[in-house]
Amino acid sequence: MRTAITTAEELLKAGDIGRCELVRGHLVMMVPAGADHGRIANEMAFRLTQFVRSRKLGAVFAAETGFILSRDPDTVRAPDAAFVRKDRAATPSRGYYPGAPDLAVEVVSPDDRPGEVKEKVDEWLGAGTRAVWVVDPETRTVAVHEPGRAARVIGEDGILRGGRVLRGFELPVREIFG
Repeated sequence: MRTAITTAEELLKAGDIGRCELVRGHLVMMVPAGADHGRIANEMAFRLTQFVRSRKLGAVFAAETGFILSRDPDTVRAPDAAFVRKDRAATPSRGYYPGAPDLAVEVVSPDDRPGEVKEKVDEWLGAGTRAVWVVDPETRTVAVHEPGRAARVIGEDGILRGGRVLRGFELPVREIFG
């Protein structure tokens, strides 16, 4: 009989239980991402890595890296890509990243409900993330969320810019969707 998983430490020790996140002490199971989702998440991580590495700005994390957003109850979320500034980068460890990234990228899956996506955005921002990019393959848009600002939606003819988080980063939205 398996004990309930309610903390980040229990989740880390649980082994291969499948794709999941811990949300306010409750385990949320998720289906594996589809091919289009994976390709787009990889494109975002690749572009971010190129930019960040060439300027030595910090670290980019691949999909499914766990970030501890809150404690008691614990929340561990895993964005599709993330960036953490060099001055905040944690010492490498075997555990989850202790805190929120500066940038979280979420790629919308066909089964994601708008309320779920909004909840994730609110959790990221509430935990200290400075920008959340929500990439929507269906509408071919990127919604940019920042604390205290209205969301900006950029269509496929627009340019995604790094703003205050990644000054100088520019990516034509069309290139995200191939």
